[in-house]
Amino acid sequence: MGQTRLYLVRHGEQDPTAGHAPDGGLSPLGREQADRLGRRLRAVPFSAVHCSPLARAAQTADIVGGHLPRVPRHHCEFAADRTPVPSPRHRDLYPDRWLPWLDSVPDEERDEDAVTLRTAVEHFGVTGEEDRCELLITHNFVIGWFVRHALDAPAWRWIGLNQANCAITIVQWEPDRPATLVSFNDTGHLQPGGPAAIRR
Repeated sequence: MGQTRLYLVRHGEQDPTAGHAPDGGLSPLGREQADRLGRRLRAVPFSAVHCSPLARAAQTADIVGGHLPRVPRHHCEFAADRTPVPSPRHRDLYPDRWLPWLDSVPDEERDEDAVTLRTAVEHFGVTGEEDRCELLITHNFVIGWFVRHALDAPAWRWIGLNQANCAITIVQWEPDRPATLVSFNDTGHLQPGGPAAIRR
């Protein structure tokens, strides 16, 4: 039986003039981050690239895809920007100090009891006969949820797991074993003299 390895990447830096607008694209730094990411990943045998439909993630995927010309990529609703929030009956699972902030999450970003994110984990975290390696270009809280899952941490523990723009987190699944966190928030390719710079 094969293993599944999922690379999770937060999009590049968004153009600061766009605020938090869903159609806000990448800043010049964000485009440079995405290019460095693509060079770092170009030797990884990905079978697919899944990306959030929001502009900052889609643009990141386009730049990374330039370094992965044979790998199919598409917009994926499982990669969309979501914030797990507790339903009224599960509010006691979250520390009281976080509840006012969670109550303020816009309706379009709310994922009550992480129903969609749990489905995303089930969708990607399957193994088959062959090894599989896929790339998910997404958002901070989505990656935090996958990390929380891999660590079997409490439902609220995705809070505070902050991903750098275009950093790499890897979660792996093997048959009959729980998920494993292989790496978290790897930014080596974004640093001067890092792996991406060496391979210029």
